[in-house]
Amino acid sequence: MSTIDSATGVVVITGAAGGIGAAIAAELADHARIVSLWDRDPRVHEVARELEVRTAGSVSVHAIEVDVSNHQEVGSGFDRLAAEHGPADIVVHAAGVVSSATALDVTPEEWERCVAINAGGAMYVAQRAARDMVAAGRGSIVVVSSNAASTPRVGMAAYCAAKAAATAYTRALALQVAPHGVRVNLVSPGSTDTTMLRGMFNEGDQALDEAAHTGLLDGDPQAYRLGIPLRRIATPADIAAAVRFLVSDDARHITMHDLRVDGGATLDM
Repeated sequence: MSTIDSATGVVVITGAAGGIGAAIAAELADHARIVSLWDRDPRVHEVARELEVRTAGSVSVHAIEVDVSNHQEVGSGFDRLAAEHGPADIVVHAAGVVSSATALDVTPEEWERCVAINAGGAMYVAQRAARDMVAAGRGSIVVVSSNAASTPRVGMAAYCAAKAAATAYTRALALQVAPHGVRVNLVSPGSTDTTMLRGMFNEGDQALDEAAHTGLLDGDPQAYRLGIPLRRIATPADIAAAVRFLVSDDARHITMHDLRVDGGATLDM
């Protein structure tokens, strides 16, 4: 099992109010002194309370409401963290939103929202984290992107573009900070059973029906979308396990890497 550096003290996870972000928080909580959960959704406080109970108080877990598309809020979040607990050793950026609009139909408002959160948020969080880590001479950053960053979709045009921008920026950042002992990597999920995915097919958070589930596994030739060779939809825990590896000692010689966790859906392209 991958082990996280015993010196790790402070972990920050964005998008932690649910889904992949909350799963990452649960995965990393046993390996840190401080876990700081960020999300603009107030439910992030509930996730923090549940995690502190689960760890029996052995880890200090706290939550703050941060809009990652606002660089001032991101900066204030890191300033507050440093003042109260010291700088972050590990930062995982999992915050994001989806847009299912086609390239011909996406509105300026939808485009701007998608780019601001998915691309802007990744840049603001990773850049500030990297600056602090360069000063410390160590640290690990993982940005959760998407396999859609490398594969065109008939729908999701703004989402694809924003995730592609986040991926490109993250790799450029990784290259720059590598000589300073800072590792920066990506995890790119495919279809994952979260509220975000369910919301593309249902009202609310109802489980995917059989038709939607089968459609994701089989793909859609009319939309030029491949299915999932492993014949399963990922769980948030699958993504969290990949993140855990990349921030662990076992990945100490890995940086600039994009770890695809999609069951083979993009043929690893």
